[in-house]
Amino acid sequence: MAETLIDTRFTRAFALRHPVALAPMAGTTGGRLAAAVAQAGGLGLLGGGYGDADWIAREWALAEGAPIGIGFITWRLTPALLAECLDRGPRAVMLSFGDPAPFAAAIHAAGVPLICQCQTLDHARAALDAGASTVVAQGAEAGGHGQSRGTFTLVPELADLIAVRAPGTLLLAAGGIADGRGLAASLMLGADGALIGSRFWAATEALVPPGFHAAAIAADGDATLRTRTVDAVRGFDWPAPFDIRVLRSSFTDRWHADPQALRAPGAANARADWAAAQAEGDASNGSPVAGEAVGLIHDIAPAADILARLTAEAAQRLCSSSVHKYPPGEGPEAPRGADSPPSTPDHPAPEV
Repeated sequence: MAETLIDTRFTRAFALRHPVALAPMAGTTGGRLAAAVAQAGGLGLLGGGYGDADWIAREWALAEGAPIGIGFITWRLTPALLAECLDRGPRAVMLSFGDPAPFAAAIHAAGVPLICQCQTLDHARAALDAGASTVVAQGAEAGGHGQSRGTFTLVPELADLIAVRAPGTLLLAAGGIADGRGLAASLMLGADGALIGSRFWAATEALVPPGFHAAAIAADGDATLRTRTVDAVRGFDWPAPFDIRVLRSSFTDRWHADPQALRAPGAANARADWAAAQAEGDASNGSPVAGEAVGLIHDIAPAADILARLTAEAAQRLCSSSVHKYPPGEGPEAPRGADSPPSTPDHPAPEV
């Protein structure tokens, strides 16, 4: 493996070249994308999503033996499906949007690292109780499902919690990270790496129709919204308070104020039209799933190129910041307040 530009606890724990994990986006992160990220030196996670066993088996085969992991929407996961996936020897299992406790024992018994995506402090506490080796702090800027906290405050708050309760646990930042600036900021906030979705959603290997990619490149961060329309049109009963971030469209303009109307028998045509738009990549009448970082995405590129570009830019930013001169008493070695968590050697600064 080539030289690691940014050395963190995360890169060492998973023997990675880049402190980046691929978000296991349902229906988007297939075997080719997960394998491309893994082969390029990141942590590739297949999008197990809603638990379609046939889809998972087919996409896992397309990874062609690359060392990948898998992620699940926890409230749709079953013990049988988890056991089937553990038999494939994943590098990690990521659980999101639900209590990880019912599945943690089986994951630990298989000797597989457990990653838990969290949107609140209570989620993180539950993840630590379940023995997660890695916690993901997901901010509301992220595409797909999430909650209301922002990445910029959630990451350091979870870093402080982990430093006190379980200093050996790794922390990844997620939400709004699409270039080296975001990766560098995540590390400076106390994360050991980043879980990145939308930027890899715009990779050539992603299972995304060309029309959706074109719409994303033309969009800015103001073009997204959090909504319940997408779950209603699919008939999914997502637990509160989770909703989904997508690009705005004529579909969301029409139904966002009353998403439950999409579940009514009289909305059958609307549901069919939406499904057709999704299949065809019609961004005006469908719902491309992308986060606020869409405004930072300007091309569709191979995942390996995206990963290399992210890390190189982050390393440059981190090296530049390391020569910053602080006023007396305000630098990183300044005395901590009484309420500040203690520093710990388990959370060293990233080395570049």
